[in-house]
Amino acid sequence: MNTMKKTLLYSLAAMASLALASCAGDYDDWANPQANEQEASAAKYGVTFANGSEAEGSMADEDGIINLVTVNSTDANVSGFTLQDFKVNGVAVNGTMVGNSVQVSASELEKLVCEQNKSRASVARDLKVETQVSINLASGDAVSITTKGETTGKFTPTATPQLDEKGYYMLGQVNGNEWDAKSPVWMNKISDGVYQLKVTTTADKNWFKFYAGSNFVSEDWDSINKGALGCKENGSEDTFGYILYDGDSWGELQTPVIPGAGTWIVTLDMNNLTYTVGKPVLYMAGDANGWATNDYLAGEDGVHFTGFMYLNQNGFKFCTQPEWKGTNYGADFNTAADAANITMTEEAGYYKVDVDLESKSYVLTPITTIGIIGSASPNGWDSDVDMTYVPYNAETKALGYWEAKDITLASGEIKFRANDDWAINWGGDVNALTQGGGNISVDAGTYDIKLYAWANGYAKCVMTKK
Repeated sequence: MNTMKKTLLYSLAAMASLALASCAGDYDDWANPQANEQEASAAKYGVTFANGSEAEGSMADEDGIINLVTVNSTDANVSGFTLQDFKVNGVAVNGTMVGNSVQVSASELEKLVCEQNKSRASVARDLKVETQVSINLASGDAVSITTKGETTGKFTPTATPQLDEKGYYMLGQVNGNEWDAKSPVWMNKISDGVYQLKVTTTADKNWFKFYAGSNFVSEDWDSINKGALGCKENGSEDTFGYILYDGDSWGELQTPVIPGAGTWIVTLDMNNLTYTVGKPVLYMAGDANGWATNDYLAGEDGVHFTGFMYLNQNGFKFCTQPEWKGTNYGADFNTAADAANITMTEEAGYYKVDVDLESKSYVLTPITTIGIIGSASPNGWDSDVDMTYVPYNAETKALGYWEAKDITLASGEIKFRANDDWAINWGGDVNALTQGGGNISVDAGTYDIKLYAWANGYAKCVMTKK
């Protein structure tokens, strides 16, 4: 009897185990619906995503709302949709589901495309739209199905002010102007719609604004202010910003600031309604340095620049801001985003590079050697101790430099010079070497020396005493 009971119990247990095993997959699907099951269910309801009635819209839209996406279903039991997630060009955007249409604020969309393109130009910008919705049923039955679709569109920002035929000027704490409405500081036209000025400042905070030339009437601030151009945040010290103008839909224009005393290059780009403030510097990015903006060219007038760098025949460009955030110059100094790379016919090697933005040209001077010379050097002032060039390392991203290892120096002075001649030489502060700079004092010892022979004030040497 006991044996029969045990056998029966074991049989029941085995059957229960098999039953549970056979329905385990169904149990998991019910508790945690799988993505492929949801997609199958969504397909069953015939959900589709299409461009909305205003998918190719602009800020001219009267109600300020853009109907960007339309969601439909072929199933009569689907009464509507709830918006779960919404992205435009990969960025989350505040969307609203109204009926079967996803609507967005035109002003929010405008700022998104302007910031992504670093331009307020009234140019149609492509949109990639990702919409995720859940399904609502007319029967009232609960359905935890979400589905996602991709659509496209175009958006054209607000028309920007026409270029002023009389140009643009600055007023403020620049070049000694001090807001003198009788003596505007006129900017130089460097290309159509782009104006630039070398600015000298003396204060810790230097306030300024741009102004359209046609509105200038000496000492008539009412007329002058009609042509005022400023920034969005009062006191902004950004090196790159968007221009706001009188009556701008982006808000009331404010006053930007140049932070600190010194020499600056201020650029006003009325094609894109942007401005930049920076030291007179260009950067070279190319195959020879891993396309990183690490090689400097410096100048005083914002037009002529000089730097020292290794170049090869696989292409490069010049840039006004690191990481391609400013104006970029390609072949023939074309500034278009798709401009071809500059390619040289000279041999790969180290060069002094002189750039002239006005004539849209550059000159390469070969540097075959850089050496150490001076009273502390083994050869004194008579001849150089040549250094070795160590190129950019693609694996470690280490920048290229000139090197002298295990060099024994006496107490005294040294300098660096190129091509065994004084025409090109580096001296002065070891952290900011300049051409023709003073002698560098050193203590006696054995050193490893690295020279980063960049532009004036950016070149530096690292001396490691052993």
